Amino acid sequence: MSTIDAAVDAVFDPLRGNPRADRAAAVVSNMADYGFVWVLLAGLKGRRRGPKRRRAVTALATAGFSSLIVSRVVKEAVARQRPEDHLAAAVRAPSSSSFPSGHTLAAFCTAFVLGETDAQTAANVGFATAVAASRVHLRAHHATDVLGGAVIGSVLGLGLRPVVNLLVPGARRRGRPAPRRRTGRPGGAVVSAPL
Repeated sequence: MSTIDAAVDAVFDPLRGNPRADRAAAVVSNMADYGFVWVLLAGLKGRRRGPKRRRAVTALATAGFSSLIVSRVVKEAVARQRPEDHLAAAVRAPSSSSFPSGHTLAAFCTAFVLGETDAQTAANVGFATAVAASRVHLRAHHATDVLGGAVIGSVLGLGLRPVVNLLVPGARRRGRPAPRRRTGRPGGAVVSAPL
């Protein structure tokens, strides 16, 4: 693990101390803190009443509670020390153990559960990847912490996604035209008429 961590740190080291890179990492990390960006996204997806709103709320709650519980259990079991030289930035100071990255685990889990289409899921995973990179850049976590968080979060999210779809039937169905029935006309002509 230390070899992977050292190799990834060597990639990030030239960027650390760069005001723009440090600020960008802090912004991304803060957006993921307490699931802020996911709450905002769920709010946008559920702005109208109906199955879409129910799915957004159910997905957010399911991913949030599940990722929190799994993260805490694994953190307590592993109890890994955080990097010693945490980068000073405008982010909340970490207080729990290092493995896995809770920000990353929650981001990947929610990315898969909240996404309804391949395009949405890809965009969500893109942001989750940025969260993982920000945690390494800020030295809030070792690289293997975020890798573990990404794997655990992805597996958890992919497992929960069909559960959420079952809990909220109809949320993913596309509108279909009403079926048409055939009616007879004099002279043997048969036409379709809406039900």
